[in-house]
Amino acid sequence: MEKIRTSFARQGLVRSTDRAILGGVCAGVGRRLGLTPWMTRLLFLVTLVVIPGSQFLVYPLLWFLMPSEDSIEAAAARTYPTR
Repeated sequence: MEKIRTSFARQGLVRSTDRAILGGVCAGVGRRLGLTPWMTRLLFLVTLVVIPGSQFLVYPLLWFLMPSEDSIEAAAARTYPTR
């Protein structure tokens, strides 16, 4: 599990904590793709209409697998302590 979260973090896929509405997944994906959080949420809703039901599997899965910004910052502080 930690390998997956580290891989996501390395690719820039982290859940946003400051722009989150539900879990921060759309804001994190939007940041990675260069989109605003609201544009990503709108695209999420459009795909919900086009492919109904798939988002109810994908969103919780990403919420579980994507590390949050807070956990990344805490891990970085543990790895590289400031003097």
